[in-house]
Amino acid sequence: MAKYFDVHPDNPQQRTISNVADMIRSGALIAYPTDSCFALGCRLGNRDGLGRIRSIRNLDERHHFTLVCQNFAQLGQFVHVDKDVFRVIKAATPGSYTFILPATKEVPRQLLHPKKKTVGVRIPDHATTQALLADLGEPLLSSTLLLPDEDEPMTQGWEIKERLDHVVDAVVDSGDCGTEPTTVIDLSGGEAEIVRRGAGDTARFE
Repeated sequence: MAKYFDVHPDNPQQRTISNVADMIRSGALIAYPTDSCFALGCRLGNRDGLGRIRSIRNLDERHHFTLVCQNFAQLGQFVHVDKDVFRVIKAATPGSYTFILPATKEVPRQLLHPKKKTVGVRIPDHATTQALLADLGEPLLSSTLLLPDEDEPMTQGWEIKERLDHVVDAVVDSGDCGTEPTTVIDLSGGEAEIVRRGAGDTARFE
């Protein structure tokens, strides 16, 4: 059964956050809130967690996983960012955007798009997520919590606990965080390409 953590949306309880971070370090797969919707997350390099995310969401090898980062310095360890891309991302973060970029050697091969060698990265604007990332000290390997054959992600922590009780290890609940996933921008080719329109405003990329 999944553990359930009720976390204050504006002032996350540090003891609770540390408990969740310890579980992630020990190999847990969690459902957690972000500034766009709930996500599934585990430690980078957690092959079992990666496999469980693929199974829960029924994903193929072409799916772009996302590294959810605490800040720009951390993001820069995992993707190649030139000056122009730096300015674009800096202006849009933290926020509800995922950027697809060429990965560095720090990213495990099984996370990369098989042909492009790219990965998604993002810096969320959400107090609970930021507190968790700060305690963890590394990115969360993540994917939107959208179940197969469903049009919208689940919005309630109790519902996630009820439906995914035996396939995730913990549910972190900070209240409703909406149903709209991130806006996805592919910057791997030099020009901004809008892959998915979501919670982030696309005007600056058009």
